[in-house]
Amino acid sequence: MDNDAVLAMFDRQMRQDARADAPGAEVERDGDVVRQVGAAHDWNGVLWSDLDRDTADAAIAAQVRHFTSVERECEWKLYTHDRPDDLGARLRAAGFTAEPAEALMVAQVRDLPTEVELPEGVQLRPVTEPADLDLVVEAHEQAFGTDGSRLEQQLRAQLAAAPDTLVAVVAMAGDLPVCAARMELHPGTEFASLWGGGTAAPWRGKGIYKALVAHRTNIAAERGFRYLQVDASDQSRPILQRLGFVHLSTTTPYVYQP
Repeated sequence: MDNDAVLAMFDRQMRQDARADAPGAEVERDGDVVRQVGAAHDWNGVLWSDLDRDTADAAIAAQVRHFTSVERECEWKLYTHDRPDDLGARLRAAGFTAEPAEALMVAQVRDLPTEVELPEGVQLRPVTEPADLDLVVEAHEQAFGTDGSRLEQQLRAQLAAAPDTLVAVVAMAGDLPVCAARMELHPGTEFASLWGGGTAAPWRGKGIYKALVAHRTNIAAERGFRYLQVDASDQSRPILQRLGFVHLSTTTPYVYQP
């Protein structure tokens, strides 16, 4: 894989020319900034920018004014290869708060393992009905210890309005959801993106995360996508590296509360 070429393709297809990822949300271009604006439970923020030291501060101030006017929390999704090289410091000076960084990891679908191996007693349950989302949220809360109500709103809206862009699955140990994962399919691009995959503590280290990656890889191949992309935490990054994913950049969410 030509890492530089794939990163440039990712920037162009998934950031600069991005489509809205939620029903009713809109992607807007404001000068040299591309942003998404949607409902309060949607992701709102800056996807891409083409700034320099002379234009960055004014562009940041313009986005603060805009998201304040629509009463939306704003996330500026900054990558280490974005310019200017002090953009993070400028965002902090404007009132943004940095959240934990994640690794942008990409792999060619054809190079990834596709055999789904689950521990005894665990089965996969595809999410096909709105009622199944209760299991996704329960697994998410068990794995991450955070409230899943916002995630539930997002997934219910997407499942109702654009079900062909979402693949979700739950790993079940009997009646207990122990892991949930989803894949966003991005029409008009060569990328599908993996999200979730957090596993309840008693079930970690048993290969469930790896199995869910393989399950989604098979579906991405069937749908004709060339690459899988992940914003990987420190916990998932080593697993993804062993599977064949490559670290192309690092992304840090900078959040502004109006």
